[in-house]
Amino acid sequence: MNDMNLRPISIEGVPEAIRMAKHYRLLNEPRAAESICRDVIAADPDNHEVLTILLLALTDQFGTGSVVSIHDAQDLLSQIKDEYESTYYAGIIYERWAQAQMNSHVPGYIVYDWFAHAMARYDEAADISPHDNNDAILRYNTCVRIVRRNKDIRSRPEDESITAEHGDGAPLL
Repeated sequence: MNDMNLRPISIEGVPEAIRMAKHYRLLNEPRAAESICRDVIAADPDNHEVLTILLLALTDQFGTGSVVSIHDAQDLLSQIKDEYESTYYAGIIYERWAQAQMNSHVPGYIVYDWFAHAMARYDEAADISPHDNNDAILRYNTCVRIVRRNKDIRSRPEDESITAEHGDGAPLL
């Protein structure tokens, strides 16, 4: 058996590794994409492109039985320095977590709270986005449509206790 130590990739191989990480995400293999991204970061720690791919690969794993949590994605988000991108990707994290919670059949008001957090981030991102960038608006509209189509997703009833927790044990924000 091998020594089970990770082997570094060459800096020259980073562009091809990034291409492969994108490819594995498209193949719905986020664990492979995550692994490749971590190898790229080890070789090129300041590579901004791979940070966003890694963040997306982590959120692709929400609700799949993976050990990846919302906190893992949020920790990575702190490394994205651009204000627009940081705000936009915060929305992505919340939206994907909301969808994972919805698919896990947590109470609809908890799912609603996560969608509301996503939509608030998308609103903030839209306010600071370049004029020709509608990504945050498109994501916002997706959230609206999901909430409208699912009758179980509603705001918290007024008489509900505020001590409830999200599906991951984190307190409501």
